[in-house]
Amino acid sequence: MKRTHLPRQAGVGFKPQHFTDIAEGRQPVGFFEVHAENYMGDGGLPHAQLNRIRENYALSLHGVGLSIGSMQDLDRDHLARLSALCERYQPESFSEHLAWSSHGTVFLNDLLPLPYTQQTLDRIVEHVDQVQSALRRQMLLENPATYLLFAESTIAETDFLNEIARRTGCGLLLDVNNVFVSATNHQLDATAYIAAFPLQHVGEIHLSGHAATEDETGAPLLIDTHDTPVTDPVWSLYQSVIATTGPIASLVEWDDKIPAWPVLRAEAEAAQAILDRAPARRAA
Repeated sequence: MKRTHLPRQAGVGFKPQHFTDIAEGRQPVGFFEVHAENYMGDGGLPHAQLNRIRENYALSLHGVGLSIGSMQDLDRDHLARLSALCERYQPESFSEHLAWSSHGTVFLNDLLPLPYTQQTLDRIVEHVDQVQSALRRQMLLENPATYLLFAESTIAETDFLNEIARRTGCGLLLDVNNVFVSATNHQLDATAYIAAFPLQHVGEIHLSGHAATEDETGAPLLIDTHDTPVTDPVWSLYQSVIATTGPIASLVEWDDKIPAWPVLRAEAEAAQAILDRAPARRAA
């Protein structure tokens, strides 16, 4: 199984509206990330732009449609298209979500939570093994942003992710914003979650913004929207992670209400400043 690594620098999600700015000269980012499903066609402008990006930067493919957490079988056609995309671009990283997004032939266009039980653990291990065998490379699995908890869950999320990594050899993608969103929504301690997280398996970190609102009882409710700058509490949580691990490839996600390129670049530069101050090596 191929194991490649992104540079331990800050990166951003590539958006086509930024292509002209990016192509003007070398940008202060270590890598770009794209959603794999946006590039499953054979050609056209999307691939022309991505080819140009790939010539000059490391690349991360981030899947949103495999439905790893589903109890039904993986879509073999989707997996074949994903495998062809990885062969075409040879990305330094491929990642997906600890979530499900399809039922039967219906695609729900969302990343939905799942109960943390032995049954779902065994099924996800099976799916991760299938993906890594098809791609012939290690994948990273991302912790979710959640808005509810399942009464039938018997395994802590951090233990659940650690066991998947242990049994499959996959890596993990730590989304720090997701940690903060979920902890706030469930009135949990985000710092304690990070302390319990199996950081030794983390190959990439995600940072993004969120929307703040309230539920019907007036309690805080955060929504993982990817449409604002990274908030101060998320930056602080990220700093605590990097102080422990040393530099890890860190992506700024901004998928809606896309800002001008200098705004997104400045977010990446803020992440890079934190990476530059970090200890040179991961903690044992």
